[in-house]
Amino acid sequence: MSTIDERLTPTVSLAPATPVETAPRRAARPVLGFLQRVLLSDYFILYLTIIFFVVASASFPTLSAPGNISNQLSNMWPLLAVAVGQTFVLILGGIDLSQTSIMAITSVVGALFITQTLDAPTFDKSPLWGTLISDKGGILAGNPNAVLIGVIVMLLLGTLIGLWNGFAITRFKMAPFMVTLVSMIFFSALALWLTASRNVSGLPEDFLLLGKGDIVSVYFGPKLTPEIARRDILPLITYPFMIAVGLAVAGQFILSRTVFGRQMFSIGTNRRASEVSGVPGSRVIMLVYAFSGFCAAVSAILYSARLEIGRPSLGDGLLMDIVGAAVIGGTSLFGGKGSIKGTFFGVAFFVLLLNILNAMKLSPFVIDATKGIVILIAALLDITRTRLINREARS
Repeated sequence: MSTIDERLTPTVSLAPATPVETAPRRAARPVLGFLQRVLLSDYFILYLTIIFFVVASASFPTLSAPGNISNQLSNMWPLLAVAVGQTFVLILGGIDLSQTSIMAITSVVGALFITQTLDAPTFDKSPLWGTLISDKGGILAGNPNAVLIGVIVMLLLGTLIGLWNGFAITRFKMAPFMVTLVSMIFFSALALWLTASRNVSGLPEDFLLLGKGDIVSVYFGPKLTPEIARRDILPLITYPFMIAVGLAVAGQFILSRTVFGRQMFSIGTNRRASEVSGVPGSRVIMLVYAFSGFCAAVSAILYSARLEIGRPSLGDGLLMDIVGAAVIGGTSLFGGKGSIKGTFFGVAFFVLLLNILNAMKLSPFVIDATKGIVILIAALLDITRTRLINREARS
């Protein structure tokens, strides 16, 4: 018999003690919950863009000037058009490095078709001189349907290049990075060779309307006179706006309301499993890359019409902006996640960021470094959002 009275022995619990919740922790819980809801919201980048605009406008009043807003909107629509195609590719788990070269080649080919005049000493070294182009312009110069045919040629060319990228990726089992990198190098060089590294001017006025024409404008001047300054005009509905937003709406509809969109997400999440379940992976990939090329051609039309030239270097330095806008908008670099709505917000944020950096008069090197850091932060945010979503799903 034990000499110690077991009734008097204290019971030792092996369960961990429940931590006592302090008042500061209880007060912080609603704040943390609110921040988590904002971070997980589909409109997180939109909120961030609005905050950045309000804060930056206090330091740089020119940011909110109608003329500056008009200029930033004109920068936004071509970038949105090409970013829509990149979003589709990223959802698949791929990447399209050739978009900028597609922009360049479609810009110069379309311009060479419809230009109304060419300078002989400038373009006589082009391999097309004397056949498709001359001192009288392109082969469609003077044709009443020149703009329509030229636009169709540009769209078809961009689509075919994208289709070739998709075919090479699926047929030869090559990495998307390698295929589109080769396309980027080849078609960028081809654009320079066809034009002897010269810009093609003399484009018809009807074509220029695609990049500059506005339908509804708001005038901030004292009265509507011919002398009103351009800085007092804010175009609200323009042809670039209708083209780019129309393309974005169509893209969002495809992703959210069609079987093809669900197949894209399935391939991006797990291609092997999707093909086992009956998804035609090769066909979907080819069509997505064709659509990416089509979007790049649309962007080339908008940029060329705005600049009033066919430019063989069009798109140089723009690839980071394209991918960055999509990633900032929530499209995952690993595939299986993304939306055109998020890309729209990402484009708006990226254009505003560049405007702020330029207003700060920073060097191009600092601007590029800052863009890279922002893209990295966006990728880290994507990882954080994914972990939070998975944690909520398990709880």
